[in-house]
Amino acid sequence: MGTTQLDTVPEPKYWHLKTVLTDALDSEFAVGEILPNERELAARFGVARATLRQALEQLELEGRLQRRRGVGTTVAPPRMGVAVGERAHSWEDADDAAWQPVDSTEAAPPAEIARLLEIQPGALVHTVRRSRVGHGQPIAAELLYVPPASVPGLSALDTPPGAARVRAILRELRRVELGGREQSVELGSARADQAKALDRLPGAPVLVVTTCYTAAGHTIAVAVATYRADTCRLTFGDGAGVELLAS
Repeated sequence: MGTTQLDTVPEPKYWHLKTVLTDALDSEFAVGEILPNERELAARFGVARATLRQALEQLELEGRLQRRRGVGTTVAPPRMGVAVGERAHSWEDADDAAWQPVDSTEAAPPAEIARLLEIQPGALVHTVRRSRVGHGQPIAAELLYVPPASVPGLSALDTPPGAARVRAILRELRRVELGGREQSVELGSARADQAKALDRLPGAPVLVVTTCYTAAGHTIAVAVATYRADTCRLTFGDGAGVELLAS
């Protein structure tokens, strides 16, 4: 069989540079170490800054580097596993130490969330924010949307705003017997608020895991967890179904 047009395309310069940079990361830099600025790196490897930037962006996508606000480009830490499957985001792990409560407000959810919850646009719901940390850095941010009807006992609880109210809402949810759960995963780009929560730059790649919890045939809560996609991978198996690995 003859060669295709793609077979004759030479390897892009940035791809070769990525390989050279990978060797340098393995031999010269430690985890968390800040890389020299782009001008210095471009001069060292004899390439244009545009070529260098492409190589750095590829290494960031592969999880070898990370760019942090006010810090610069650093060598990424090793990966850690975060399960997304049979028990992930279940009521049983509502108080999981890996997820840290942030705050809770009452606000109208986005139109798509309102549709999933089968509520009228503009109706107020409890919006719970939690974060997940690994190696001392944020790796995921979660928004949990809970209609008041799903936690009827909450109004009787005298809980202040903030983390205490988050825990109260989660405790009330655990009183509900789940009937089912549906999950979806999609690749996206971090909005400004998501980037801030994950200590990333706006536009950074993220994986968005949406979980709909059902009881008695109705959706009673929707969780939208945004993970850093630059250092994440999805694996599928016969056990939990989906496992998300993030660093």
